[in-house]
Amino acid sequence: MPKKNDPYMHIRFTVVLGSMIVMFLLGIFLGYSVSTDESSAKFDSDKDFTVTKEYVSVAGGSSFSTILVPAVDDQGNGVVTALDVQVSTGSGRVLTNIDKLFFWVDTQNSIRKATKVAQDLTGKDLSKYDIVYTVKANASVIEGGSAGAALTVATIAALENKSINNKIMITGTIEEDGRVGPIGEVVAKAIGAKDVGATLFLVPAGQGSSSVYRPEKKCYTESGIQICETRTISEKIYISKDVGIEVREVHNIKEAMNYFFGSSN
Repeated sequence: MPKKNDPYMHIRFTVVLGSMIVMFLLGIFLGYSVSTDESSAKFDSDKDFTVTKEYVSVAGGSSFSTILVPAVDDQGNGVVTALDVQVSTGSGRVLTNIDKLFFWVDTQNSIRKATKVAQDLTGKDLSKYDIVYTVKANASVIEGGSAGAALTVATIAALENKSINNKIMITGTIEEDGRVGPIGEVVAKAIGAKDVGATLFLVPAGQGSSSVYRPEKKCYTESGIQICETRTISEKIYISKDVGIEVREVHNIKEAMNYFFGSSN
């Protein structure tokens, strides 16, 4: 306990009060910094998948591409949505418009693979660019796995400032070596593509035809009792013939590029 006549009491009180004020101001500053940093979430990956609330525009030259992506809604119907890709001079960021893209984990993986394949095929150094992906409509039906091939084609088109033939659509996953991998519900996606005017539908190798299964009920009477049996019948559907759209199988993105950017089918 300090002495009543302590000559340094006033000095000690001033020092303590000043320290408290400094700590209070420092706390306000740190709180503001934390809240600011948390306004932009990042995915844990080897690339900077920054979530942004708006379509990002980066200073410098930009190029765009739009590709139509076949998908299937929650009712099992084939639908088509448009995917935009913007490439701008930047620092290697890969961004998505989270307000318009239903961002699944496999979408992130597909984008990572798509950018790698696009870099390998174009020879572009993507550390010098920012790439933004956004979906214009029907975003909830986009599943990243089956959109991988389309993501890759659109990325290459934006990087090389090429026009995409939107009478052509593609479905399939993308692998890091450029292979187009198998997906499900090909028939429904082909129907969706045809319904919006596509004339050529590219599918993974081996998926130009598809097996569908339907129940078949057969009843007969035995000893005055009706007996019914249901069995599953397998049918082969040849998409080009049964859907009415030309179908080509592709093994890799190079083959797909010949259709989207080439002059011949």
